[in-house]
Order: sequence, then C-alpha cells, then structure tokens
Amino acid sequence: MRTPAPPPHRADRPHAPERDRDRDRVRVLVIEDDDTIGRHLETGLTSGGYAPTWSRTGTSALAEAERTTYDVVLLDLGLPDVDGLDLARRLRARFPELLIVILTARADEIDVIAGLDAGADDYLVKPFSLTVLLARLRAHLRRRPPASPQEEPLRLGDLTVDTAARRCLLRDRELTLRPKEFDLLAVLARHADSAVGRETLIAQVWDENWFGPTKTLDVTMASLRRRLAEAETAATAPVHVPQIITLRGHGYRLET
Repeated sequence: MRTPAPPPHRADRPHAPERDRDRDRVRVLVIEDDDTIGRHLETGLTSGGYAPTWSRTGTSALAEAERTTYDVVLLDLGLPDVDGLDLARRLRARFPELLIVILTARADEIDVIAGLDAGADDYLVKPFSLTVLLARLRAHLRRRPPASPQEEPLRLGDLTVDTAARRCLLRDRELTLRPKEFDLLAVLARHADSAVGRETLIAQVWDENWFGPTKTLDVTMASLRRRLAEAETAATAPVHVPQIITLRGHGYRLET
C-alpha cells in the first residue's frame, strides 16, 4: 500500500522556517510611513543579520509590539496617525527594556532633547547612513549583557540597586527606570561617594566608541534625578535617597 501524500501546506506555512530562524536574531520593529526609507531599512537590517518587521502607522506598530517581543524599535516621528513623541512615551512605559532609536528629519537641539526625554535611547537625523545606524545598534546592544548573578545588591541609604535582577527599590517600593537610567544609576552606585567622569559614564552606559550627542548623558541624568525625586516625594514615610551631584567640568557623584 502506498503511503498517503501529506496534506498541502497552508498558505502561511512557508513562513514558519523563517520565523524559527528569527528567534535567534535581534527583532527590530521599524515604524516608518515613507515607502522608500522603509524598504531601505528592511533590506539593510535583514542583510545585517536582524529580523525586521515594518509598520507604516503608529497604531499598527503598537498592535505589533503587543503581539511580538521586540528588542529594538526604529521610530520615525512624522507618522500619519499619531504623534511620534507620544508613541515613544507609550512604548517606553509599556516596554521598559526596549531599545528605542528615533529616525527623523527634525535636527534642532530642542527636538533631540524632546526625543530623548520622551524615552528614546538614541536619535539619528535623516538623511542618515545605514552603516552608521547599524554601528549604533551594535554599540547599544553590546552594552546589554546580563548582569553577574554573583553581584550583591548595592544598598545606599534606603535605596537598593540590584544589578543582577535589574531592579531598584526605595525601601519596599520598586522604581520604574528606563534601561539607560538604571545603567547610569548602577555605575554611580558602584562608585558611591566618588567622582565619576563623563567619559567613564558614556563608555560604560553607552559605548567607549560612542559618537552620538553628549547631550544624551545630560538628558538621561536629568530624567534619573526626576524619578528619584518623585519616588522620595511619593514615599509614605521619610526616606533617605542618595543625591546626584554635578561636578562641573568633570562628571557626577552619587552622594550617600
């Protein structure tokens, strides 16, 4: 007796092997309404070893981000249906560990600051070099190795910085920090009461070959300070929170 032929594949079955391969690659959600730029990014990211998904609107991008776990978002600010900065805030609030890179034609310093303050980790002005974009992605992703589980939590007053679990507690209340905010706090906490230079912070939190705007450090530090101050204000009992001191011309010190 002949073995029956297997049933025909469903229309979506040919994509299954690609999906399996994607699990081993960095997933990138591209949010871009321009067809030329979108195709360029999709092709370049695939050639660079990434697994891109392209959404042309903010609404579809949010739905896609809820369906699939992404490592990186490349976000155009000039979307047809939602405000790009608002979308960055929503993505950051919903996915704190997500790496968000803004790609936009808005080149003024105030726009860069607004983008970083909205939750972006990096900001690239159009027209941009795909080679530079891929280099920046590699630089960011290199800074995300898992923390050593042997490292003991750092206790500074009523603040606990647990680098192994990537958690920050003010007594028994957990603070919600963006990835770069946590990384900055961890570096300062490891060198508590000592001066830490700007170059050291940029090298350890971003990358030693970082070539983005140094304003990124100032914006992220200001945001970290706000979060610590808000947590202190919201505490139901008096708490001791270390203060971040600016050392002009040098860097910062976490003073316990």
